[in-house]
Amino acid sequence: MMSPLLLRTPLLLLRSPLGCLATVFGSFSASRNKLVTQAAAVPSPVYSRKTMHYQTEERGHPHCPDYRIYFKTTDGKYISPFHDIALKAETEQDNDVPAKKSKKNESEVLFNMVVEVPRWTNAKMEIATKEPLNPIKQDVKKGKLRYVANIFPHKGYIWNYGALPQTWEDPNHTDGETKCCGDNDPIDVCEIGTQVCFPGQVIQVKVLGILAMIDEGEMDWKVIAINAKDPDAKNLNSIEDVRKSRPGHLEATVDWFRKYKVPDGKPENQFGFKGQFKDKDFAVEIIMSTHEHWRALVQKQTPSGGIECKNISCRESPFKCSTDEAREVVESAPAYDGTHPVSPHVDTKWHFV
Repeated sequence: MMSPLLLRTPLLLLRSPLGCLATVFGSFSASRNKLVTQAAAVPSPVYSRKTMHYQTEERGHPHCPDYRIYFKTTDGKYISPFHDIALKAETEQDNDVPAKKSKKNESEVLFNMVVEVPRWTNAKMEIATKEPLNPIKQDVKKGKLRYVANIFPHKGYIWNYGALPQTWEDPNHTDGETKCCGDNDPIDVCEIGTQVCFPGQVIQVKVLGILAMIDEGEMDWKVIAINAKDPDAKNLNSIEDVRKSRPGHLEATVDWFRKYKVPDGKPENQFGFKGQFKDKDFAVEIIMSTHEHWRALVQKQTPSGGIECKNISCRESPFKCSTDEAREVVESAPAYDGTHPVSPHVDTKWHFV
């Protein structure tokens, strides 16, 4: 039986991007379930917004290769965080393919972000794109769990790191500017707010800019964004705002991405646009382009590159499955069974590059 949810933070109220008053919950935690996303509509004279909560369910052994974090709705339906969570926060009740167009300027839209790695942690957690329902897992290389090194002065990841759902960097698509093909993953996000998130949390973010990282010849865009509920969000509306109010943060981000694989014996990563961040409008164009690539993917209009497209909500997708099929996927995974210790050197060893 699942443990009752324990409230960690008080109930808050905020004005949603669409103008309705929404009830927002802080992080919830339970031994095996976490309440993830935060938007329950309160009826207004104009319209009412559909409640959309997500929970996570852990399977396997934490800090082991079989560990998985699956997603489900509050009514118990298991979903794919890659395919069944909407890209745009205000259209998450409209998960059709193609998605409905927003009435507001694209650069003002809030996007859903699936958090994979909390700030200051080292485990390389990621959406398992090649597994049914795409749970979050820890990456494995040569049979060993992957951790990013502590490269002085940075401890682990220096932002909450994750991905935008319903996006895909198509390996068959060559970027016109960098001449590199996509890395076969959802587009990555660095969330620079003050809250430390948890794996599987779904937050709504404001996009501020983007960095064109080239990883071993592949295009690997890094979106810079901030949690829309962060106290600093109202003051950060562009990449220049970040540069002015947080001296050194953008430079640290480039430095981190350039060097983070060096302790593993790999060369430094390279960047398009001479390592300069592009602005919010450019970032949104890239995001929407990767959204179009995702739509072609789930509609089976383009080679999948090994991506698992099983979903429960994309009505025009040939990969849509039933809720029973989705439940069978999760139930076939090992049951959750305690925490295995992490090697001490993950937290204590430092590299000077």
